[in-house]
Amino acid sequence: MTERAYDIVLFGATGFTGGLTAEYLVRNLPAGARWALVGRSEGKLRAVRDRLTGAHPDAVEPGLLVADASDADSLREVAESARVVITTVGPYLEHGEPLVAACAAAGTDYVDLTGEPEFVDRMYLAHHATAEKTGARLVHACGFDSIPHDLGALFTVGQLPDDVPVTVRGVVRSNATLSGGTFHSALGQFARAKQMRQAMIERKRVEPRPEGRRARARSDKPRRDADLGFWLVPLPTIDPFVVQRSAAARADYGPKFTYSHFAGVKNPATIAVAGLGLGALFGAAQIPPLRRLIASRLPQGEGPSPQRRARSWFTVDFIGEAGGRTVHTRVSGGDPGYGETSKMLAESALCLAFDDNPTTAGQVTTATAMGDNLIPRLVNAGLSFDVISSK
Repeated sequence: MTERAYDIVLFGATGFTGGLTAEYLVRNLPAGARWALVGRSEGKLRAVRDRLTGAHPDAVEPGLLVADASDADSLREVAESARVVITTVGPYLEHGEPLVAACAAAGTDYVDLTGEPEFVDRMYLAHHATAEKTGARLVHACGFDSIPHDLGALFTVGQLPDDVPVTVRGVVRSNATLSGGTFHSALGQFARAKQMRQAMIERKRVEPRPEGRRARARSDKPRRDADLGFWLVPLPTIDPFVVQRSAAARADYGPKFTYSHFAGVKNPATIAVAGLGLGALFGAAQIPPLRRLIASRLPQGEGPSPQRRARSWFTVDFIGEAGGRTVHTRVSGGDPGYGETSKMLAESALCLAFDDNPTTAGQVTTATAMGDNLIPRLVNAGLSFDVISSK
């Protein structure tokens, strides 16, 4: 990559999660790093910069770049000025593709927070080949979707015997509130179930499969987990697909890898309530006026108070089995949707910009592009990767 004006640029710093990501970066950028804030309003960007430099007078002051998510020329200038672009501007299916296209064409690394499967699949179909040619690494889902699950599975596989079939199940629990951005993205996905499935089919048709190996994400029925003591509710999220793609790309996941993904609940009645709630939300998402009414109840760009975030936590437990051995591992942290997500996103960009990662290009996962370097970064940032038991 030729010399760029900035190591990292952050698109969306005037939003809630983007602001938290900017605050994390200003505290954790290495000496000599060059970075910039990107957004539509120079006035709002100056206000963010003033707040950051006022709170951290000795930190590197960010540059300012004015660009719009729908303006291809301004996005091209942003991509060509940076080594790594971070974006928190979603829903990504509505606003994300022009920036992905600009980064792929410019050979610029890209990270985002999306949990939208259709967006990720369509970006693979449209821009993976270009990014492979230019050397760009397009890394989606670098927040709570899907880093704890993707890197947790990688960590778990590392505790198991080599060169044998591996099965892993991940079980997530949290007391955090749902973010406005996540809620709007989920509504959009429910409303586009047919298009989402079609994009998945189209991707499967063209995406290469690993030779001599197999990796799959399996959908299981609700049941009680004897190892963890929780009732398991299958989660229809992007996370198992990300884990599956990491397993397909990395031979150290073994010759046959199977992953299943759940929410863990203590009360079995929660399963029925959750099913009814999801069914009602899915039905409402098919009716545009009702969908807009529901979306208006939880605006985007707003988040919980610092006090509420301080009380929030998450855990993802993994049970891995291979070669007659069973291991229980856990990834855990604080507020998943905001505090820890901003750490994960920022550390992903820092890892791409400054670490000696494997040679990859195109649309890749965190475990593929930087997993063995990113895990210690996240541990240093306060997340936990632990082995609970092994037998």
